[in-house]
Amino acid sequence: MKKRNLLLAASIGFAVGYLLKSQLDTKQKVTPEKALSNAKEAFKQNGPISGSWIYMKPEEVEKNGLVYQAYRGGITRNIDGESKQYEFYVDVETGGIIATTETA
Repeated sequence: MKKRNLLLAASIGFAVGYLLKSQLDTKQKVTPEKALSNAKEAFKQNGPISGSWIYMKPEEVEKNGLVYQAYRGGITRNIDGESKQYEFYVDVETGGIIATTETA
């Protein structure tokens, strides 16, 4: 009887742990590395990139009356021999680009 109870308790523990992990995986936020990768892919559609960076700590950004937690980063590209720099914000929750601006 004790072995049966032990196996039952272990099975229940495993099932609860598995369900909890799957719930946490679906709510996990976008990492800064993934946010930078998303931004680079979007910018690469318009030409090659020569450099990129991202701040690892999210910032609060307001856009159209909504407040987002976002990573701030930048992209550098050479267009006709001229270096152009762009700054962008990527939403921590979805990984989508919130805003971009040309800085130099």
